[in-house]
Amino acid sequence: MTVAVSATLAVNEALAEKRRQGLQVLPLGFGEAGLPVHQMMRDALSAGGGDNAYGPVAGSAVLREAAAGYWGRRGLPTDPDMVAAGPGSKPLLYALLLAIGGDTAIAAPSWVSYAAQSRLAGNRPLFVPTERGQGGVPQPDLLAEAVSTAREQGRDVRAVITTLPDNPTGTVASEDTVRRLAEVARALDLVVISDEIYRDLVHDPAAEVRSPAEFAPERTVVTTGLSKSLALGGWRLGVTRLPDSPLGRRIRAELLGVASEIWSSPTGPVQRAGALAFAEPAELTAHIERSRRLHGTVARAVAERFTAAGASVAAPQAAFYLYPDFEAHRERLAADHGVGTGPGLCGLLLERYGMGVLPAVEFGESAEALRMRVATSLLYGETEAERYAALAVDDPTRLPWIQAHLDRLEEVLADVAAPVAAAA
Repeated sequence: MTVAVSATLAVNEALAEKRRQGLQVLPLGFGEAGLPVHQMMRDALSAGGGDNAYGPVAGSAVLREAAAGYWGRRGLPTDPDMVAAGPGSKPLLYALLLAIGGDTAIAAPSWVSYAAQSRLAGNRPLFVPTERGQGGVPQPDLLAEAVSTAREQGRDVRAVITTLPDNPTGTVASEDTVRRLAEVARALDLVVISDEIYRDLVHDPAAEVRSPAEFAPERTVVTTGLSKSLALGGWRLGVTRLPDSPLGRRIRAELLGVASEIWSSPTGPVQRAGALAFAEPAELTAHIERSRRLHGTVARAVAERFTAAGASVAAPQAAFYLYPDFEAHRERLAADHGVGTGPGLCGLLLERYGMGVLPAVEFGESAEALRMRVATSLLYGETEAERYAALAVDDPTRLPWIQAHLDRLEEVLADVAAPVAAAA
């Protein structure tokens, strides 16, 4: 089968090319955390430079114990033997799909790679809509209906993926929604794969993220990593928590078999640094807290610009994503710009304004939808000094380089979709 480059990576490369041409860009397409590496993590990686031997397929004991402690502090007691590590949560997710087999139910919208990985595994994704403000979790009633119908048609649906908090919407599903999802999964004998890589980036520190593993522990697999909370995307380390049940042990055996033939073992020096991160020393938790505050402040500022331009957007609750909808401007976009689809709108923004965003169709929705995923985390600065400054100040939107991006966004949106007052 032909596999295209991931849409998130493709838009990042398109913006890089425009920069090389000397054009002004608004980098709102790529979901990178956009922050410098904490010195404690740099030191830990350097200290592990001599770890050049192949290690256990599941990951080092010290890493798995640290990850087990991390989950335990979040109300999920974990046996280190039921933890497995890999070179990023993304390959771990793919290996899990191979290990579980069958078709997978996926939220619409949802992160671009779930559906692509399902197809790579030789299966078909089953898209199930989410409720507004409940991103990342398929509507439980619709999930039950969709899986039952698919099975009646001969499809072998074995799993459902949730994202808590969510990419692309930046929202967090409620306890009730997660609980009902878990009940449906148990009733239909589905494995739940809960991608919780953004769990530590909820903007309100008092808000709770409820995992399906709390409500269906015997069938829920949890994945996470360090690429978002500590901005370590290039280090490539992910961990998964497998259920301590007969089902979980079967999945673990299959997962490690797949891993042994693809990556052998995670990178030694990165595992050593990862063990430190999952132990959560005070310096790193303080750094994550500053990151969370920065993400929330800038995401809210960007959301305000879209709302002022007449787009409908759920208030950002976590991470650094928004999912604005321009349906209210459909007629104007068609008349003034000849745009009637999400890809058309995003193409206009990229080519005319250098604004990189991703259309809803990349996240499992219709091409007709005028929704887009906006990632705000590359607005923090071009240099490490600027990014450290963004972390340090109370109001990063007042920094000149971030303010310049916000001003440019206002200009673009004013040109593409008239503000509410002007359109009235």
